[in-house]
Amino acid sequence: MFSLLSIFYYFYFSIVGIYIIFMPKVLSDIGYSASEIGIIFAASPLIRFILPFLFMRGLRLDANIFRIALLLVIAAAFSFYHSIDSFYLLLASNIALGIALSLILPYVEVIALDAIGKERYGKVRLFGSLGFIIVALVLVKFLSSPYVALDFLLAMVVVMSISAFLVQKELHKREHIELPKTNDVLLLRDYKLWLALLLMQMSFGSFYNFFTIYETDHGLSMDMTIYLWSFGVLVEVAMLYGQGRFLQKNLLHVLEFTVAATVVRWFLVYAFATNLAVLFFSQALHALSFALFHSAAIAYLYQKYKNRSLAQQFFSGITYGLGGLSGALLAGYIYEYYPSLLFLSSSFIALLSFVMLKWYEREPHAVA
Repeated sequence: MFSLLSIFYYFYFSIVGIYIIFMPKVLSDIGYSASEIGIIFAASPLIRFILPFLFMRGLRLDANIFRIALLLVIAAAFSFYHSIDSFYLLLASNIALGIALSLILPYVEVIALDAIGKERYGKVRLFGSLGFIIVALVLVKFLSSPYVALDFLLAMVVVMSISAFLVQKELHKREHIELPKTNDVLLLRDYKLWLALLLMQMSFGSFYNFFTIYETDHGLSMDMTIYLWSFGVLVEVAMLYGQGRFLQKNLLHVLEFTVAATVVRWFLVYAFATNLAVLFFSQALHALSFALFHSAAIAYLYQKYKNRSLAQQFFSGITYGLGGLSGALLAGYIYEYYPSLLFLSSSFIALLSFVMLKWYEREPHAVA
């Protein structure tokens, strides 16, 4: 099971790498305007946010829905060849891809945590980080036309779908996991927790969308900025490999620690925008603010809720969906009108997340 999950994560996040690193450039090169690209790429996180609410109304993310999602993701990847020149058809293809990926990952996350445990989760998830960076390094050498990116995307989707199907098949060979029919994911009751998770991901809007622009505007070379990005991925992989002992502790306290580290991280980028030693240290904190935070969050939700697949769907939808979308929009506005305050605002948003977690910790139902 470990090998199958490793293959799945590698190719799933290779798809993500192609999608967010290369596809916007591809669309720009064939004539799409910035506003059209923005609309197209806003569709996926919006779908990721909306989809879990449909499952609160009676739908269940079971094996049949999972298999349909695998067929849908392949169909969506094929459809890009025919929709690439039409805005509305391409928007539909992106929506289909967003729906499929939003169903596939939460289902496999539950399998991974159940099959190999939270202590070993990082060791399998690190293959996703490797897939993300390796596909970027390889594809950049071969991207001679838009269709090369589509060929890579389709190939990755097919292999990912096959590995995901085999993961699901292997699971049911071992033991059948009964997915609960009732919904115990109470967003209003636990709003402090979910708001903290949302704010944490919102704080990354400045980093994911403007870090390169921010640093080069401050005089750093593009090469040095890429070194900073690469170093962040390296420490992320190292943390994913060795984080098992941290996940054996109180997961709520681990979350608070990672968010506090993120507050410091964004403040350092704000205060020392050109100090390479400080910038590399801030990138070292990516091990905490992304790798350990992500693993602790999904492990905590896995323990807290019985409807684990729905909890993982909401984590993906609220954080990477709504949090990613709103964080990008807010960062864009701040960088346009108050560029010097970009990462100070991120630090403040992360601080709000920390406050919400401490407030949530006082709730009697906070213990997972």
